[in-house]
Amino acid sequence: MPRWNLNYMKLRDKLLLMYVLSVFIPIVVTNVVFYNVTSANIRSQKTRDADMALNNLKNDLRVTIDQGVGLSYSLYMDPVFNDTISRSFRSHFEYIDAYNSYLKGQFSGQLNQGIRWYQVYTDNSTILSSGYIDRLTDQVRSSNWYVQFQAYSAPYPALISTDQMLSLVQRLDSFDTGGREQLLKIDLNMDMIKTYFHNSGFDGKVYLLDPGGHIQFSNDSTAEASQIGKRYSEIQFPHKMIPFELTYTGINYLEGWSLHGVMDEEIVLKEVRKSRSFVVWLACINFVLPSIIIATMSRTIHVRLVRILKHMKKVKTQNFQTIPPEDARDEIGQLTMEFNRMTETIHNLIHEVYLADIQKKDLELKQQQAQLHALHSQINPHFLFNTLESVRMRSLIKGEKETAKIVHHMAKMFRKSISWNQNDVTVKEELELIESFLQIQKYRFGEKLQYHIEADPAILMYRIPKMVILPFVENASIHGIESSPGVGIIQLIVSTGNGQLLIRLTDNGIGMSQAKLEELLSYLGQNTDMGEHVGMKNAYSRLKLCYKNHFSFVIQTWEGEGTHIQIQLPLDVSSMPGD
Repeated sequence: MPRWNLNYMKLRDKLLLMYVLSVFIPIVVTNVVFYNVTSANIRSQKTRDADMALNNLKNDLRVTIDQGVGLSYSLYMDPVFNDTISRSFRSHFEYIDAYNSYLKGQFSGQLNQGIRWYQVYTDNSTILSSGYIDRLTDQVRSSNWYVQFQAYSAPYPALISTDQMLSLVQRLDSFDTGGREQLLKIDLNMDMIKTYFHNSGFDGKVYLLDPGGHIQFSNDSTAEASQIGKRYSEIQFPHKMIPFELTYTGINYLEGWSLHGVMDEEIVLKEVRKSRSFVVWLACINFVLPSIIIATMSRTIHVRLVRILKHMKKVKTQNFQTIPPEDARDEIGQLTMEFNRMTETIHNLIHEVYLADIQKKDLELKQQQAQLHALHSQINPHFLFNTLESVRMRSLIKGEKETAKIVHHMAKMFRKSISWNQNDVTVKEELELIESFLQIQKYRFGEKLQYHIEADPAILMYRIPKMVILPFVENASIHGIESSPGVGIIQLIVSTGNGQLLIRLTDNGIGMSQAKLEELLSYLGQNTDMGEHVGMKNAYSRLKLCYKNHFSFVIQTWEGEGTHIQIQLPLDVSSMPGD
């Protein structure tokens, strides 16, 4: 006996197993999943907030740098300004006059929040060092920012970092300078940049890296001096750190510069760690309270079911003692009532009804078998075939060739309908059967009925369910042409197209109204076989059974004008009825 087969376990053990599987394990799994999902959600939210804060810092930093770039481009593209500082002045008085009349006005009002200071350097010996303009001396050329700037040759400003200072340096060579070297150096407001870094909202450390991957600025005040100029990849961070990276792209003067952030995962999950005790207490409540409820309810179920089981065992020994009724309307109470009713019924059946009913059933069965045997003996197909053949031969002897022809077609139809022992036939065999039927109908209607059958020779051997076209031809003849006052024409065309077998049947009979058509379509979709179009219903049902949703059936009718039926069957070999 299998130990863990549920069919062999006692109800008490099943309830215990149900409790473990339905209460204990789900609670543990739910709390673990809840904790992990909460941790993941908070981590994801913190990550999104950090990414947004870093992106805001990136935008703020670019806005500050763009202020300096705007000043740089305004002086770079000013032809009068560039011509003035590159001109050779004949005396100091001439330069002072040019400075007071033009240069002083150009320099004034250019400072803003993002720019701490800017300076124009030129090696023009006729210019005096004053205000925002200075001589490009050998001492300036030996400075760190000038040495770094020599590596840049682009016409746009270069972002240079020296001594924890960010500067924009650009050559003023958009116009002919006469061979003189002219530079514009713009020092950015580092106090504002530092404020951006410390007030960014990023809960971690942020580093500004140059295109070479060296740290040029950071909000890490504890290690700021030692890390500036050091490669970011050489810094060792704790294992559980969440990295972030945003790179400036598509901006020529910031191309390659990037912001990197690192955030301690323990800080991110600090709020989740605080909720551990709450999760534990919630798990205990969810464990203890359902346990008490299930234990109480399972005891009431167990005691009452054991009582029903004892009485059922008594029935095995033909002791039909009923269970004392109880005031209960639940499933077990209803089971008790039904058991009592069943016990009384069985007792009555055994002693009063059972034997008489068996005799009655046996008599009815024998009567049905006799009727079936009589029905089988009433029809002898060979007798009918021989009789029709005798009638045909007799007609030929008497010279009644038309009658003999019709009898021949009748015998042919009857023989094929009986002799076809398969569910499917070829298109050729189906058309031959239809030809015989129409010949009989033409004999009946005379010149009132005209018909035309056309078939593509390539599909004559394709197999279709037997007698699926004939019922529609019969309907066109009897219900369409018979009631028509004029000459009735039935046209049947079987062809192929787009991988489909196309069957098009057209008549010029009385047609149908729209209401009658809807009634016919509704009848074809019902399960009942009653009605005047039972042949069409049978053919439609067999088509649907054979091809399921891979065939189409369309009826178009016009009252007083005729009816058109189109059936499309798949030519795919795998969907053929005989497969």
